[in-house]
Amino acid sequence: MVTAVDLDAHMYDVVKVGHEQLMGEVIKIQGENIIIQVYEDTAGIRPGEPVENTGLSLAVELGPGLLTSIYDGIQRPLEVLVEKMGDFIERGVTAPGLSHEKKWEFVPVKKAGDTVGPGTIIGEVQETNIVHRIMVPPNLKGGVIREIRTGSFTVEETVCVLEDGTELTMMQKWPVRVPRPVTEKKNPDIPLITGQRILDGLFPIAKGGTAAIPGPFGSGKTVTQQALAKWSDAEIVVYIGCGERGNEMTEVLTEFPELEDPRTGKPLMERTVLIANTSNMPVAAREASVYTGITIAEYFRDMGYDVSLMADSTSRWAEAMREISSRLEEMPGEEGYPAYLAARLSEFYERAGRVETLNQDMGSVTVIGAVSPPGGDFSEPVTQNTLRIVKVFWALDAKLAQRRHFPAINWLNSYSLYLDSLHDWYDENVNPEWNRIRAWAMEVLQKESELQEIVQLVGSDALPEEEQVTIEVARLIREVFLQQNAFDPVDTYCSMAKQYDMLKAIKTYADRASAAQRAGVLTSQIVAIKAKNDLPQVKFEKDYNVLLEKIYAQMEAEFTALKEA
Repeated sequence: MVTAVDLDAHMYDVVKVGHEQLMGEVIKIQGENIIIQVYEDTAGIRPGEPVENTGLSLAVELGPGLLTSIYDGIQRPLEVLVEKMGDFIERGVTAPGLSHEKKWEFVPVKKAGDTVGPGTIIGEVQETNIVHRIMVPPNLKGGVIREIRTGSFTVEETVCVLEDGTELTMMQKWPVRVPRPVTEKKNPDIPLITGQRILDGLFPIAKGGTAAIPGPFGSGKTVTQQALAKWSDAEIVVYIGCGERGNEMTEVLTEFPELEDPRTGKPLMERTVLIANTSNMPVAAREASVYTGITIAEYFRDMGYDVSLMADSTSRWAEAMREISSRLEEMPGEEGYPAYLAARLSEFYERAGRVETLNQDMGSVTVIGAVSPPGGDFSEPVTQNTLRIVKVFWALDAKLAQRRHFPAINWLNSYSLYLDSLHDWYDENVNPEWNRIRAWAMEVLQKESELQEIVQLVGSDALPEEEQVTIEVARLIREVFLQQNAFDPVDTYCSMAKQYDMLKAIKTYADRASAAQRAGVLTSQIVAIKAKNDLPQVKFEKDYNVLLEKIYAQMEAEFTALKEA
């Protein structure tokens, strides 16, 4: 924290501190004293050194070159900084967020004489396998095009001139704390298909929705997020590593470029932006990193893309807020967090949504915030305030992870509030029976939880015969449907059609078992049916329908034989 005097500044202005011109931000004004939070280490700065005000709030550069980039919390490209000084970044070093030298092939989609307004797409640039749409900045009024050019340009060169003389380049600058405007927010009624059975099947998230995924150490949080990044039907992925340990962030930075995009066969990084801000970096940059990420996500949303944003983790972001708040000597709230913690979390998650853009296109930002509660305590303030805001809660459970049940998402603690709004989509696009069969599976799992308490006290033999079958059916749902192998080439992704077929096969067994019990067949004989033992194999078969038909035929024959006996 640095205090400056004789400085004409406003709140959130970016300033340059000292002879080394360290980047900082005005976070409090007390009379003549301007309180500055510096984004870098301030050791060695002495009273009397100059402070220069840029007059601008913290803004990011938006344009071609964002995809495949790895930034720190204030959009300094880490790969460029490494070239300048090696692995250890020195103080005061900066670099623009986008390359100002690289030329991009600009193809106009408008012509001279056309009228354009805020958010209008004027041209396209082929960036990796994604078409980067060049838009009129939302804060410009627009007008009539006088001249529009074709060819190779840098992001700073003029590509379009309006009648009033306004020059448009391929780059926009946007303040990170200001949400980008939209025409209208729509109801989130289309699911984000992730290919993960427990998420799509039991606790779905809508495009433009919000989810929290609290993850104790070793519960598979990173693998789950990688699976979401790889398989979800979002076109752009923004991953914010906010305050994570260096070795964990290194894992992400080395593994993400290796991941293959299943749609194109090319590296997943070609449609990804990574923001790396480890726990040993300055807290102010960590606090800014989340806003940097969501602003980049909104920019791609404005082009008409579906964007998936992973914030890992919002707990570290909240800790950075707590640290800054204590330095400002603000009144602490619960566990020392600032009193405005809930408001800041709400502000962040509110920027998610499925929207009609200024260009009358449809785009979405889906926000999945990882939470790292200390000691796995879900009653702490960050988790509790997050749960009040988000509509989906995927509760990772360390005990399930220890039992090698992955994804280790606890089906009894998790929930989704999007089920009603997605009901019609599942009826039309999966199967009219889907919602009913999903509700049945949840009912069986909850019933099993109640029965397990009795089993632990008196043993399974003391249960009525009907409930012994319920426990067997619940075991099938857990082991066949909920468990999924992220490293198996087939099982890593499961289509909605396959999910329905798998649940239907388990329900068919349950219905046949109930009918057999009513006909007087012993429970031990029903549980011993061999056909159901082949159900786990369905997960790993590409052409699974052949195996399912064989299982159905065998099941029919075995149950018929039992009734006749």
